[in-house]
Amino acid sequence: MRIAVLGTGGVGGYFGGRLAAAGHDVTFLARGAHLEAIRANGLVVTSVLGDFTVQPAKATDDITSIGQVEVVLLAVKTWQLPPVLAALPGLTGPDTAVVTTQNGVEAPGQVAAAVGREAVLPGIAKLFVHVEGPGRITHAGGPGSLAVDEWTATPGSPSERVVRLRKAIIDSGATSPEPEDIWAELWSKMLFVVPFGSLGAALDATIGELRTERSSRLLLEAAMREVEALARARGIRLPDSVVAGTMAYVDDQPAGGTTTLQRDLLEDRPSELDAWTGAVVRLAAASGVAVPLHRLLLEVLTGRHPRALPR
Repeated sequence: MRIAVLGTGGVGGYFGGRLAAAGHDVTFLARGAHLEAIRANGLVVTSVLGDFTVQPAKATDDITSIGQVEVVLLAVKTWQLPPVLAALPGLTGPDTAVVTTQNGVEAPGQVAAAVGREAVLPGIAKLFVHVEGPGRITHAGGPGSLAVDEWTATPGSPSERVVRLRKAIIDSGATSPEPEDIWAELWSKMLFVVPFGSLGAALDATIGELRTERSSRLLLEAAMREVEALARARGIRLPDSVVAGTMAYVDDQPAGGTTTLQRDLLEDRPSELDAWTGAVVRLAAASGVAVPLHRLLLEVLTGRHPRALPR
């Protein structure tokens, strides 16, 4: 398959790297020292599931040079989306699939506005992964899975392009579970990452610390219940046990885990606070749902990090 990976950070580098190592024609969009290192030494991936290096690796900082592809793996951060969305039509043809991997629930709609809903495959990446240094990706834990489906899917009858892409992901050494309801899965992930990310950033705590201290554990669960209430108000069919199941998932993760939101805020980098906590507050206001804990977390984090939200 001919694949463009837009954003060679943790998610794009890991899954794109596995697909390239499996023999697919993958072009990575990167920049600066990261791009130079990939060109010079290949893309080096250290993983709990086995290390590998993609060398040589096709990489560029010019999105217009890539041309039309079969699959676009859209792995930029939410705040990086606008210029990429403007360039997406140059990569897509009638059958191109654009896989969204952003945390939160708004990215699929933003991509659909640029290239049409029929091109979008909402995706859900589950793993702890980060850029270790220029040209180097570290996968520290988590399932290492990338679930994808059509915008409107028929349960048990995936489209041909979804079947091909899932097979390519699985054959590359990653996993690609078949979601029963991709939108419920997206909201379920949001229910995990947003409370974990914003509370972890506010308390400067790892996932192990959040789940161990009784007070922070109760706050984490309360924040999850706010997201659950919002999702149900918006017609999302979440499992009855979604909070209990998510807390069990929290208990099963590496104790030192943190989110990209937390790391970006603490290092004063651009962050996804608006697409995570901001989205919960914004969508709750539109839906008439009370989310006082998320409102407080948003106030605390924007007060502490005044450049965290777009102006």
